[in-house]
Amino acid sequence: MVSADGLAVEFGGTTLFSDVSFVINPKDRIALMGKNGAGKSTLLKILAGVRTPTRGKVSAPKDFNIAYLPQHIKTEDSLTVFEETARAFAHLHELESSIAHLNEQLTIRTDYESDSYMQLIEEVSALSEKFYSIEETNIDEHIEKTLFGLGFERDDFNRSTAEFSGGWRMRIELAKILLQNPDVILLDEPTNHLDIDSVQWFEDFLIQTAKTIVLISHDRAFVDNVTTRTIEVTMGRIYDYKTTYSHYLELRKERREQQQKQAEEQQKMIAANQEFIERFKGTYSKTLQVQSRVKMLEKLQIIEVDEQDSSALRLKFPPAPRSGTYPVVAEKVGKRYDEKIVFTNADFTIERGQKVAFVGRNGEGKSTMVKCIMGEIAHEGILTLGHNVKIGYFAQNQASLLDEELTVFQTIDDIAVGDIRTKIRDILGAFMFGRDDIDKKVKVLSGGERTRLAMIKLLLEPVNLLILDEPTNHLDMRTKDILKQALADFDGTVVVVSHDRDFLDGLVTKVYEFGHHKVTEHLEDIYGFLAKKKMEHLRELERKASQK
Repeated sequence: MVSADGLAVEFGGTTLFSDVSFVINPKDRIALMGKNGAGKSTLLKILAGVRTPTRGKVSAPKDFNIAYLPQHIKTEDSLTVFEETARAFAHLHELESSIAHLNEQLTIRTDYESDSYMQLIEEVSALSEKFYSIEETNIDEHIEKTLFGLGFERDDFNRSTAEFSGGWRMRIELAKILLQNPDVILLDEPTNHLDIDSVQWFEDFLIQTAKTIVLISHDRAFVDNVTTRTIEVTMGRIYDYKTTYSHYLELRKERREQQQKQAEEQQKMIAANQEFIERFKGTYSKTLQVQSRVKMLEKLQIIEVDEQDSSALRLKFPPAPRSGTYPVVAEKVGKRYDEKIVFTNADFTIERGQKVAFVGRNGEGKSTMVKCIMGEIAHEGILTLGHNVKIGYFAQNQASLLDEELTVFQTIDDIAVGDIRTKIRDILGAFMFGRDDIDKKVKVLSGGERTRLAMIKLLLEPVNLLILDEPTNHLDMRTKDILKQALADFDGTVVVVSHDRDFLDGLVTKVYEFGHHKVTEHLEDIYGFLAKKKMEHLRELERKASQK
């Protein structure tokens, strides 16, 4: 059991949150929710012990193992992937060395009747019992299984971690945490760099194996499947719901409606009392009543209404210029780097107005195919863009390409056309840029804020083929809902590279799967595709079992 008591964080005269208290019980699966900047990551760092609160404390039982996966990690570059992952079992090797050292002492000492010798025997027995109770019969097998589940190939095991990007290093750290099987796992956006197969494997692992979980995630399907309790951080305090995220949304809506009603009734009461005070403040017979009401208003606790959820605000973007019937046609398209084949003989046709998804494990060629369509890299075969195709492209690094010297408002005002220019403030507000944010320069924005701004900029340009490569990374759920609705209303063609099942659900009607050097067309929506994949996997397992 982990207990958070009276936690507060203050900096620069600003209070992020105060008097936050809750208990993490064994088997709890908690989602930390709230808008960006509410203090979720800070709270997770305090629970992990890597940040100290201004006030309050976190307490846990002695020898309690809490593992923490931050959004950004650093691994040891001198080790291979397998060696770095094997560090998860360093505690076992230390335990084994301690037992060996104590056994050696037992053999060389001769004071068999002494209290210290008896104490040595008890210590060896206790450590040995602890060592052999750990069900790690084959450490190498556990490491391999976990690395495979998180998307690594066997050829990767002996490569240096220095060769891998930040996303893959995060997977190595995640593998170490899962192999340690800690008492509590703290996860900050763990699915951002995972592909759709790895997310599902990770999800199943947590459900079946993890003891206690506290996570921050903007992947709605992942949160709903893994967690059973929701703690919302909002306006400097928390609300604790013993329920799933989807049910929490319903309860939060009811809570806000009640707050709104109570706040309106309170304002009416305040207005009535103020009117009485103004009316009778000079009347001798009413002096005591006036003073009483003045004191009452001074002590009154004003009812605060939680932040308005603006996800219901629908954005209407400029109509797409009409393109040819088939915006993208691929014939025998292939790509290889020296001897490494990414994909080969890809044949597909994307029709005008279709919304399709590119899915598959990382490294199988999704982003490479996007670059081929964009004409950024050479390829085998023929890729034909239809008549009058105008592409709007959101790359994974799109946020870093913004002009840092422009303000938030200028960034959008520079490319907005027509009636949309009169609604820039509303659009920025929908993407959570408040009145105080629109005059900030891009260079002071966070990664998530830059991503949101880049997305608005893209969606205001008059294009008819939108290609979005992992557009939901760093976006919270409210912003993703707004983006999803905007894309659903878009009358052009959309290609989305994404691992976010909830985002793709109801948006795309066709799935292109990248894997084993092929591009396979699936005429189902995302959940139809995943159900089909699961059945194929089960059949493959049955086939292997029957062969054995």
